[in-house]
Amino acid sequence: MELRLYFQMLRRGWWIILLTMLVALAGALGASYLATPKYQAVARFIVSPSADLISRSDVVNSLDTLNNQSVMSTFTEVMSSDRIYSDTLASLHLRAQDLKDYTYNATVISNSSVMEVSVTGPDPQMAANLANALGTETIRFVSRLNQVFTVDFLDIAVPPVIPSSPQPALNSSLALVLGLIFGVVLTILTEQIRLPLEVFRQRFNLDNMTGVYNRRFFARCVEDELAQKPDDILSIGIVELIGISDLVETFPVASLQKVFQSVTDTLHQELRGNDIIGRWSDISFIIMLPNTPGSAATRIFERIFQALSQPVDLGQFDLVLNLDAHIGGAEYGNHITAQELFERANSALEQARQKNDIPVYIWELKSPFLTAKKADNE
Repeated sequence: MELRLYFQMLRRGWWIILLTMLVALAGALGASYLATPKYQAVARFIVSPSADLISRSDVVNSLDTLNNQSVMSTFTEVMSSDRIYSDTLASLHLRAQDLKDYTYNATVISNSSVMEVSVTGPDPQMAANLANALGTETIRFVSRLNQVFTVDFLDIAVPPVIPSSPQPALNSSLALVLGLIFGVVLTILTEQIRLPLEVFRQRFNLDNMTGVYNRRFFARCVEDELAQKPDDILSIGIVELIGISDLVETFPVASLQKVFQSVTDTLHQELRGNDIIGRWSDISFIIMLPNTPGSAATRIFERIFQALSQPVDLGQFDLVLNLDAHIGGAEYGNHITAQELFERANSALEQARQKNDIPVYIWELKSPFLTAKKADNE
C-alpha cells in the first residue's frame, strides 16, 4: 500500500523529476564545455636485479628482496620526492610556477615489479615530457646509490590525443542518474509537504459545522465557473431551513451538527456528482447546478424540498424537528455577474418565504419576471 502511494507521488511529480534531470544534464554539459581539457601521460618502468651482480646467489637474493613490495614502495617514494621533482625541473629548464596546472603520481602495479608515473595537465606534450623526465631523474638517482637493482623504461610516455577530463558522455550519464535520484527525493518531499498543506487549504475552504464549502469559497467557485464558461448555462438555489432558526443559538453543537449532517446527506443523495454545495448562512445552504437550465433546476429543487419535508427525529431530546424548507433559485444567462445571480436567487427566496403554499421559486431566463414553481406535495 505504501509502495503504491509512492508510485502515485512519482506519477504526479514526473515533471519535477524530468526538470531536475534536464537541469543536471545542462549543468554537466555546460561544465564540460567551460572546463579546460586535461591530458594524462603515463610512463612505465621495470625494476630488476643489477647486471653487475656476480654470483648466482646474489641474483636469487635480489629477486627474493624484490618480491617484498616494500622495495617497490621505496622506489615510488623516490620518484615522488621533492628531490627528483627539483632535478626534473632543472633538466627541463622550468620553474615550479610553470607547472602549477600539472599534477603527477607514482604507483606500483599490483603484484609486479613495474612502476608507473602519470602526469596530468593542459598540454599533452608537456605532460609526456614531464613523465619521461621524472623517470629519467629517478633512474639516475637509483643508479648512483643502488648497486643491487636497476630501474629502466618499460614504456615511454607519449602525448595523449584524447583528454582525460572532462568526459562529456560520462559526466552526462552521471548527471542524469544524480538528477533522477534528486528528482525522486524532491518529488516525495514536495508531495509530503503538499498533502498537509492541501488538507489545511481544504479545511480553510470548508464550513466547520457541515463539512460543505463555506460561503466565501462557494462564491469564488461560481465566479470561476462564470469566468471560464461565460456562454454555458447553470442554475443556483438557496435552501433555507426556517424550522431551525430558533435552535442555532440554543441547541448543543453536537445535536445541531446531527441536524446539519442529515440535511447534507439528503442534498448529496438528490444531487449529481458535479453539483456543488455550500453553507450560505446559519440556516441556509446554496447549491450550484452546472449545465442545468432553470426548468431542470426546478425539478431538482422540488425533489430536494420533498426530501427535506421529512421530519428529523432528535431522540435524545424527544423532539421531532420540522425543517420548514424554502428554496429560491436563479438561472444564469445573458452574461450577468455572479453578484447579480446571487441577488436574483435571494429575490426568489424572498418570494418563497412570503408564500408557504409555493415554497420553491426559480428565476428563469424565459421571463424577465420571477416565475413561481409550486412543489408537488402530493
